[in-house]
Amino acid sequence: MFPALWISKTGLDAQQTNISVTSNNLANASTVGFKKSRAVFEDLLYQNVNQPGGRSSADTTLPSGLMLGAGAKVVATQKQFAQGDVSTTSNSLDLMISGKGFFEIQLPDGTTAYTRNGQFTLNEEGTIVTVGSGYPVLPEIQIPENAKSITVSTDGQVTIQTNDQAESQVVGQLTVTSFINETGLEPVGENLYLETSASGAPIQGVAGADGIGTIKQGCLEVSNVNVTEELVNLITAQRVYEMNSKVLSTVDEMMGALTQRL
Repeated sequence: MFPALWISKTGLDAQQTNISVTSNNLANASTVGFKKSRAVFEDLLYQNVNQPGGRSSADTTLPSGLMLGAGAKVVATQKQFAQGDVSTTSNSLDLMISGKGFFEIQLPDGTTAYTRNGQFTLNEEGTIVTVGSGYPVLPEIQIPENAKSITVSTDGQVTIQTNDQAESQVVGQLTVTSFINETGLEPVGENLYLETSASGAPIQGVAGADGIGTIKQGCLEVSNVNVTEELVNLITAQRVYEMNSKVLSTVDEMMGALTQRL
């Protein structure tokens, strides 16, 4: 079989994966806190016919070798945690992290997850939870029923004002968690990430300290997907896919012509 058939097949597979990554980015262009991904490609093993530097005679060596590649594959999808744009809202529980870090979320099984999506609300007990699934934010903060306003400072301190007291009352402190290797986090859907051995252990801190981002109230971080850039990537992937398909048809024609002559 012509090696070009297998090589072009690997190219088709790689571009299919690339298009899947791009389509997921475009699908989440409006998802709050979403971070785009990119496909990481790698060439496959080479058939080493002639080694570079090998002897071509008693006194000379080969300046270049003869090595035939076996195609390409996608070896990773890498999240890019560049800061997204700011969307201003009028909701006091819409929060965003300006800079590095994540909010901590407790899942139903007790596992701690992490998110950049700061769309929060209150449940029936007055606990601050995520809007989508109602998972509590860690550390848990409860807002009394008589609170008339909620204020979150840039360092994460949560205060309220009530009709009974003129002065603000501190009800909790939001923490911001960072990781040495953010790209090592495992995305699990619902705008959540889980810790892995590649991400390193979570580093809890106060917002605005030790390089951790600050918290902005009444703001949300929109997706960092650049639609124009993704469309260009999509067109590029389409063209590469078409070229690999053309290789398949060309090799098929060559084999057909050879078969007819034998």
